Amino acid sequence: MYKCEEVLPYGNQGEKKRQQVETMFDSISGAYDKMNRMMTLSRDIEWRRKAIDSLKEYDPKKILDIATGTGDFAIESCNRLVPDSVMGVDISEKMMEVGKEKVAKLGLQDKISFRYGDSLALEFADASFDAVTIAFGVRNFQNLEVGLKEMSRVLRPGGRLVILEMSEPYKIFKPFYWLYAKVVIPFIGRMMSKNDSAYSYLPASISVFPHGKPMFELLEKVGMTDVKRRRFTFGVCSLYLATKK
Repeated sequence: MYKCEEVLPYGNQGEKKRQQVETMFDSISGAYDKMNRMMTLSRDIEWRRKAIDSLKEYDPKKILDIATGTGDFAIESCNRLVPDSVMGVDISEKMMEVGKEKVAKLGLQDKISFRYGDSLALEFADASFDAVTIAFGVRNFQNLEVGLKEMSRVLRPGGRLVILEMSEPYKIFKPFYWLYAKVVIPFIGRMMSKNDSAYSYLPASISVFPHGKPMFELLEKVGMTDVKRRRFTFGVCSLYLATKK
């Protein structure tokens, strides 16, 4: 078990992490996009764009966006690539409701669709997709290895995996970052979403996530190869790129 699996949004040991994560995202769905912009000073927009741009040379036609939330990564895929379809999967219906409204306003209903589903038990056949993407979602998995195995399973051989995740910054910036993450972010979250637990969970889960070498080893263990990592904005965000064997 990885330590990030033990960090729970509400600390209720009698309820599984999956249920707590679903409840958390349902409760903050209306404020989620604004909170993302505020917490990252809108850098999350650039991070997503760079992550999607890493797929351009592979020209994926069928893309699966796991933990799609309000659909930002799926929408960015359509804006910057030329896919035939993007399927967004999430356990939070309310987050996807926001995503569906955004997709409708952009006229992308023929490209992007949404489906309620558990990332640990994807309802897709083996080798169904050319690319699998996930932004800020793997920390929330109840079982990290199982979730990554599922991503690998539904990728075709040679398909690309893109994981965007918050991470610890370079050492010189750590004191300032953790002050911001542990004090400022929960305060903003309490003011905007009335749910400070959700934004206290964020820094707690980041601090114990297996970044760097442990993540490389785990991705290779589940069937990925050519694993690379890029870090953005003083290291506070990491992009993992890998290829299905």
